[in-house]
This record gives sequence, structure tokens and C-alpha cells, in this order.
Amino acid sequence: MTGGSEEDPFTKPIGRWSVFFYGVGHMLNDITASCWFTYLLLFLTQIGLSPRDAAIVMLSGQVADAFATIFTGELIDRFGHFKIWHAAGSLLVAISFSSVFGGCLPCSILHNDSLTLETFSYSMFAAIFNIGWAATQVSHMAMVNCISLNSTSRVALTSSRNAFTMVANLGLYAIALVVFGVIKAGSKEDTETQYRWIAYSSITIGCCFVVIFLMGTKEPRLRIDLKQTSRARIPWVYWFRKLLYYQVAMVYLLTRLVLNVSQAYLAFFVIDDLQMGQSAKALVPAIIYICSFVVSVLLQEIPWNGRRLKAYYTAGGIIWIFCGAAILLLPRDISSFMYAISVFIGIANALMMVTAISMQSVLVGAEVGGCAFVCGSLSFLDKMSCGLALYVLQSHQTTSPRGQLNNNNQQSVYLSVTRYGLGLVPALCSFVGVAVTFFMELEAAGSLSKPLLREPLLE
Repeated sequence: MTGGSEEDPFTKPIGRWSVFFYGVGHMLNDITASCWFTYLLLFLTQIGLSPRDAAIVMLSGQVADAFATIFTGELIDRFGHFKIWHAAGSLLVAISFSSVFGGCLPCSILHNDSLTLETFSYSMFAAIFNIGWAATQVSHMAMVNCISLNSTSRVALTSSRNAFTMVANLGLYAIALVVFGVIKAGSKEDTETQYRWIAYSSITIGCCFVVIFLMGTKEPRLRIDLKQTSRARIPWVYWFRKLLYYQVAMVYLLTRLVLNVSQAYLAFFVIDDLQMGQSAKALVPAIIYICSFVVSVLLQEIPWNGRRLKAYYTAGGIIWIFCGAAILLLPRDISSFMYAISVFIGIANALMMVTAISMQSVLVGAEVGGCAFVCGSLSFLDKMSCGLALYVLQSHQTTSPRGQLNNNNQQSVYLSVTRYGLGLVPALCSFVGVAVTFFMELEAAGSLSKPLLREPLLE
């Protein structure tokens, strides 16, 4: 009886309200990140920066984010206090984000509109924003492993977070649709006004959900209440000796590349390559996130084990491979077919993201003393790879050849950098991710899940 009562608080399924309060905790990060990856490059080029300078701004933020995740993960593992780190990071995000999209503040102070000063200003605020973003992300992700040892409940928490990520993205595109419809971008000042309103609205909505999270979620006690051997901080080298660490890191890195690179070039693709209406740069992403939201909610009702994680990830990867091929070959004269492709992209994104993050929980298991380092180190790889990939693609944006793919001399299908970024790169990353997943041994690693497979997901 004693042993059972000691495990009960940690292994039994958690309540739906706990899942809800946890899930909304990343809304500020999600809505700002959606704006970041969807509109930053577009915004910077619209106000006059070259594609390479815009890529430098993006890269500076990604590099700052990458290193911040490492240090944040180590400090959280040492000292704990997840909610303090989350609150501090959210505050920094709220303060700095408006300066990224709100125009060049140093330019206004110094009365200097040089492109060099603009690039420096946007790069500086991008770095500050991403440092706060990293602190919030790592603390929120690491909390999953310290809230419960029930592997199915851990997937429920991840699915809830992913579902509210979709809500955040839909909220952003709803805001953008209204702003782009009300404020017409006839000049640089009008463009800055558009994105300033989007930024202020996003911050306001995100901060409301941060307050709900902080009020509704208790500081996880699992680190303190578990036996000493499970609670002790685990050195970095321990993870580097595990093959599964490298496999999970590769899958997570590739999954984030799929999501972030495709999101960064989606608006460019529908406007420049397909020449769809301005509303399409909000409607097409909205369809993707509606489908992702529905799938994320459905995934919460599934009892999970290692085999199912691999199967669902593989399904998502295969769907993305077909979507990438369709994007590469999609001609401009049937651009409306992009709405159908968006449905499958949304399904694939949810399947891959939920299972990739859940694989981290399988890797951590009961060894919660190193959960923040695992999340931080994997996020470091994610941020660096995404930043470099976008920099390389964007640096070739103006020099990429446009090759025709038909025999009738119709200028409707081009192999542009945008098309590569939205179609080829995600498809290749999905293929490699599926191949790595095939060789994983999640059942052996996820010993926590074995006695819990028949448990309902939530009380």
C-alpha cells in the first residue's frame, strides 16, 4: 500500500483542467512566433531591406535563441522555479516584440534612416525578443516531465500545448486579415503601422493567457517529491552517451525545420509564386492551423506507447513528402489547389510535432533532473539549424534561377527559392526524419509507459 500511494500522485492520469491551464501557457510565445516566422522576412523586405539583410535579422534572433536555450536549461535544472523563468521570459517577450515590428527605434532617435542602422536595430531587438522567448519555451516544455510520470498524460499535455499553438496561430491570422483589410500598405509608414497593430494585438492576447497559466498551474513538485536518485541533477555527459538522445535530437531538429522553414515561405509563395490575393497570406495559413488544431485535439484521446509514436510520426512525414512534391509542381493557373494542400499540411504538422515532442518525454522518463537540459539542447539545435537554413535560402532569393517545368513556354511554374523552401526542404527533412524514427527503440526506453498503456488519457 505504501509503494502504491507513493507512486499514485505521479503515475495516475491528470485532470482536464490541469491540462488546459498548462496548454495555454505558451500562447504568448506561439502567437509572436507565428508572426515572426510568417511575416518577419516579408515585413523587412517590404520596408526596404534587402533579402540578405532580412536574413541577417532572422539569423541574429535564432542564434540568440539557440544559446539562450542552453543556458536557461542548465539554470532551470540547477535551481528549478519553472514559473519564475516562464514569467520573466514572457515579460521580456512582451516588451521587446513590439520593437521588432514597430519600426526602427534608433532611427527615430538619431534621425538616421540608413539601411545599416535599420539592420542593426532590428537585429538587436530580434536577439532580445528571442532570449525571452527561449526562457519561456524551455521552462514550459520541461514542466511536462515534472508534472506527471504518466506517459499518456505527458502526451496529453503536449497535445494540449500543440492545440493552443494552433489557436494562437489562428488568432494571429484573424488579426492579420482584419489589419490588412482595414489598413492599406501604400507606403513604408503604412506597412509599419500594419505590423505595429498586429504586434500590439498579439501581445495583449498572449499576455492574458500567460496570466491564466500562472494562476491555474502550480509549480511542479515532482522534482522535490521523487526519491533522491531521480531528483538529482543529471550531468550533460549522461545524455551524450545515449543513442536515443541523438535520434530524438535529429527527429526534433528535422521536424522544426519542416514547420519553421515552410511557415517562413508560405506567405511569399502564395503572393509571389502563385499570385493569389492578399487575403490568401492569412487564409492559407489559417486552414493549416485549423486542421492542426483538430488533429491535436483528437490525439489527446489516444492511449500512447512507443510504437504508436513512431507510427503517427511516420504517417505525418509521408503526408508532408507528398505535399512537398505537390508544391514543387503546382502551376499558377490552378493556384486554388493550394487550399486543399493546406489541409494535408495541417494534418502532417500536428502528427509530426506532437509525436516529436513526446519522444523527448520518452527519452527523459523518470530522470527529471535533466529534463530542462534535454529541452534546451534540442531547442539549441533547432534554432541554429532553422536560422542557418533560412539565411542560406534567403541569401539566394534574388539570384535563384526560374526554370520552366512545362513544354508550352507558360510562365506558370518556377523553381524559385520560395518553392524550394516551402516544398523541397520540408519534404527532404520529413523523409530523413521518418528514416531515423524507424530505427528508434522507444519501447525499451519508455519504461514508464508499459504499465500505463491501458489507462485513460485524462480523468
